[in-house]
Amino acid sequence: MRRIINCSFFVLCSLFICINTSAQSWVKKAAKSIFTVQTFASDGSLLGSATGVFVGEQGEAISSFAPFRGASRAVVIDAAGKEWPVEVMLGANETYDVARFRVAIKKSQPAALAPQSAAEGTAVWLLPQREAKQAIAGTVRRAETFNTHYSYYTVKLANQSSMPNSQQSGLPFFDAEGQLLALMQQPATDADTVAYAVSALFADSLKMVGLSINDAALRSVGIKKALPDDFGQAQLTLYVAPSTLDSLAYVKLLGDFIAKFPQHPDGYVSRALLAADGGHCADADRDMAEALRVSDKLDETHYNYSRMIYQKLIYRPEPQYEPWTFDRAFQEAEAAYEANPQALYRQQQAYVRFAQQKYAEAAGIYATILNSELRSPDLFFEAARCHLMQNDTTAYIAMLDSAVSLFSRPYLKEAAPYILARAKARLDAGKYRDATADLNDYEQLMAVQVNDQFYYLRFQAERGGRLFQQALNDIAKAIDMNPAQELYYAEKASIEVRVGLYDDAIKTATECIAHAPEYSDGHLFLGLARCLKGQKAEGVKSLQRARELGDPQADALIEKYGK
Repeated sequence: MRRIINCSFFVLCSLFICINTSAQSWVKKAAKSIFTVQTFASDGSLLGSATGVFVGEQGEAISSFAPFRGASRAVVIDAAGKEWPVEVMLGANETYDVARFRVAIKKSQPAALAPQSAAEGTAVWLLPQREAKQAIAGTVRRAETFNTHYSYYTVKLANQSSMPNSQQSGLPFFDAEGQLLALMQQPATDADTVAYAVSALFADSLKMVGLSINDAALRSVGIKKALPDDFGQAQLTLYVAPSTLDSLAYVKLLGDFIAKFPQHPDGYVSRALLAADGGHCADADRDMAEALRVSDKLDETHYNYSRMIYQKLIYRPEPQYEPWTFDRAFQEAEAAYEANPQALYRQQQAYVRFAQQKYAEAAGIYATILNSELRSPDLFFEAARCHLMQNDTTAYIAMLDSAVSLFSRPYLKEAAPYILARAKARLDAGKYRDATADLNDYEQLMAVQVNDQFYYLRFQAERGGRLFQQALNDIAKAIDMNPAQELYYAEKASIEVRVGLYDDAIKTATECIAHAPEYSDGHLFLGLARCLKGQKAEGVKSLQRARELGDPQADALIEKYGK
């Protein structure tokens, strides 16, 4: 029995010697790709450290992500003991605790990546802390597939217990040919007898995409993030960035975008918009000139230029920037249309002419695009405003009719603004019952949002259309919603007098006086209602008080009822 045990021990030792011997041919070269990464907080204090591996000749590297969380700066110490700053983050995955980044090094010595996963039972080697003499042999116990074709390994090591946990994060596993296979994960406890590692191919596959700017893991790192290599994804980053980054970070991102994609106008246009918003119009002008120089879609760039000038003149007219005028904005929109005759560019011309108060010209432009792909209630409403500013009530209402006609009954809430606009136009034009019908539709759509002003508006339409009971109901609702508004009491008393409800008018006028004793209309309608009811003495006193408060109608009523 003793002989059998000794024989087994000899076989195991021989196997371990063979494994180590086979590793020596590549281990020194592999060790040159290994480094230590150290991360620091904004106050300069050390946050953490891990081992990492270069995977590209331009400083591309992979390591554990954990030390980077909260870091504002990081450095790597290479195999020769030289220190290099981490320049930019290239990707991260917090779930599998891996990060990819680029180091600002002249030239790095990359490890060759194993092209495929290792099977269970495969011999592997762990190279800790850049010291080849400490290579530790192991065997893959389990290889679990994740993300379709990457592996998560469980590895049994010969003497894992000799390494403290703090030194194990990011340590590289190599296969028999010296190819980088995986990065070691931080063990849960020192008592762990097996190691866990995530595929190096997976770590190297990490890359920035358009929405990486919102990735929680990357946002926790204060180190600069790379733009995506794909232009479309970089465009998406540029689109999302203003709502995600602070102004300084956004400026840096714009500079990076322009440096990476100098022949695309998007970066110049975005930077010009930012400059214009900050009042740096000359800088914006230069960027837009460059955008036009490199653009392969001149219509879009001219259109963006026109909008930039227009918005500056509308929303930030001071201080003036002499080269930017409404005529210049019109010319840019015109150039866009000449390059590509789209209705959108004609609409922009109409905006400019409206802002110049050239309403007839703006209306003429709208007329050319009302049946275009832009045809919508908004477009008809914009055209309607041109006619309103020319006091052309008929054309104004006709345009609003067209806007409303694009909706079908039962109306959706989207129709409400246009229905309300037409109601007001009809009311101003004396079309009281049509206005009332529109306001009834509006109330059905916006029942929760209507307020006292709405009911007062409909009261006016109903009064004009001699719908007196409806008018009284609506002015009562207005009073309930806003009992402090003395005008509503006076209007209600006026209608009550008109339809012979003198007692109601006396009550309403008295309430008006209680809320606003110095408001002359309350005294006027109280006096008139009393006179009409036969209480002339009391009525004239109220009319005299209205005269004292400056009401111009009081004298004629006193003259009539004071005899």
